[in-house]
Amino acid sequence: MPTPVFDVANVSTDRRASRRSIHRWTVPAHHAGLIGPGSPLEITIEDVFGVPTEVFARRLPHMRATLERAAASTPDAPYVVFTDLSLTYADTAASAARVARYLSEEHGVSKGDRVALAAANVPGHIAAWWAIASLGAVIVELNGWWTTPELRYGVELTTPRLILADEPRCERLGEAGVPVIDLAELDHLVGAVRPDDPTLPDTEIDEDDPMMILFTSGTTGRPKGATLSHRNLINMSMSGMLIGAVATPEGAAPSQPARATASLLAAPLFHISGSVPLTVSAAFGTKVVFPPPGRWNEITHLRLTEEHGISGWSAVPTQFWRLFDHPDFDRFDTSGVTSIGGGGAVYAPELYRLMAEKLPQAQIGTGYGMTETSGSGTRLSGVTLDTHPASVGKPSPLCEIEIRDAQGAALPDGEVGEIFMKSACVFIGYWDDPEATRRVLDDERWYATGDFGRFADDVLFLESRMRDLIIRGGENIYPIEIENRIVEHPDVADVCVVGVEHRQLGQEVAAAVVRHPGSALDEAGVRSFAAATLAAFKVPAHVVFVDQLPYTATGKVLKREVEVTVKRELRDDGVNDATWDVETSGNGHPAIRG
Repeated sequence: MPTPVFDVANVSTDRRASRRSIHRWTVPAHHAGLIGPGSPLEITIEDVFGVPTEVFARRLPHMRATLERAAASTPDAPYVVFTDLSLTYADTAASAARVARYLSEEHGVSKGDRVALAAANVPGHIAAWWAIASLGAVIVELNGWWTTPELRYGVELTTPRLILADEPRCERLGEAGVPVIDLAELDHLVGAVRPDDPTLPDTEIDEDDPMMILFTSGTTGRPKGATLSHRNLINMSMSGMLIGAVATPEGAAPSQPARATASLLAAPLFHISGSVPLTVSAAFGTKVVFPPPGRWNEITHLRLTEEHGISGWSAVPTQFWRLFDHPDFDRFDTSGVTSIGGGGAVYAPELYRLMAEKLPQAQIGTGYGMTETSGSGTRLSGVTLDTHPASVGKPSPLCEIEIRDAQGAALPDGEVGEIFMKSACVFIGYWDDPEATRRVLDDERWYATGDFGRFADDVLFLESRMRDLIIRGGENIYPIEIENRIVEHPDVADVCVVGVEHRQLGQEVAAAVVRHPGSALDEAGVRSFAAATLAAFKVPAHVVFVDQLPYTATGKVLKREVEVTVKRELRDDGVNDATWDVETSGNGHPAIRG
């Protein structure tokens, strides 16, 4: 198979941090047996890419085994539920086996090949996801919101053998340079168990083989392909089991951790917040309900919760604001929701208050992590949520966290520095980008998050994201990509993109634009020009025209001054938190448009 250009055996930097200030998850004394010898969740230390790492001793060998076990132990239990089709675990395994045979026999897909997916969360997407993983091939999840140039960049980077796409993405991809198959052509392979079904492939898979590539924005303005292994996702699932087990009363059976029995998945599979719940549910043997493709709205979310007895809600802050602010919230029965949380952005203390008020019976738990750590990092729940609601919580199980200064030296508690993480959830590296990998992974496989924070009372406080990062409705946006596009306009002399606060979205994108003398360019012109090549969530919601941008003596834009100017202009113009439409763009996750 083609060899990934990243080389995990040789990732190194000059960082040599002390071990004095590492923060780790610790098991409560009365639950110590959960991780002891002989326990299903026993923890041990093994080498991962040559680095001693805490792992679960009794883990499955690869993701295919997760589906095989679920199909064997609970074959008739519902797994994925859509508007017009429901699949049990046995149905899903059979469908994945059929699709795997098709990919292998008709397109020659084998271990190590990349197969790209560009589609909404539909049954064929789920079956193909498991089929690719079961073949030992690599799932490439192309962002469903991307424009044609963005999609083609993802294809060029990962060189997939073929692309499986739904109709809107097929049209957007156009001539992609590799075969593009309409996912609808696989619909006949997806469904209930049949007498002549093949079994899942028996390809030999190592747990550290690449399994999935998810795209994450970078400071260069180009998305990077974060490559996750089978080990990463299995460790994440077992970490969830351990969190659930610890949440049970003293003396509860470790093999029966508390968990949601049915969840509503409103995140796209091309996000870590979509892929992880899909795999965690398979590990738990629980049901996942998908909203219909199209516009996400509160009523559909609440209706599905009532109809399916949803017990777990996971969403970004924007969705929660919209749900709790909706005037019809109390018309629906949400009493079955016993678990609520998510990630994607820092949750405001006021939002936690609303969660407790609207769903008093639910346990609240939010997480801080990123694609490169499989979503793992810290967790805020229970007593810590009560005492430190402005924090992002304590380290997740088996995750180590350290704060370092600009030279890589460990910092004591209370001092702000860059957040570093280490665990079996940390990704392999960036696909075909060894230099970017070396910048974020040191020789002990500590991941440099680029975020800044501090520890106090063994709790992590996030002080700031990477200086330029904008988090809009849970979506990470780097201004340089937008700036690079807008400055291409013939009437634009200079531009600076910043984030401005928004109650529901967290932030919005705003552009400060310097026009060439005599230009009549207006806000609509800037936005339409940006929208021609950028996904909708990256298009500036606000455009402010200025005479010039402030620069330092070394030629760097003073973004803080720009932010002040933009906020003042928007305030003077009477811009406020208006009502915004939340669209799923066919993916079930909110793309928020003004």
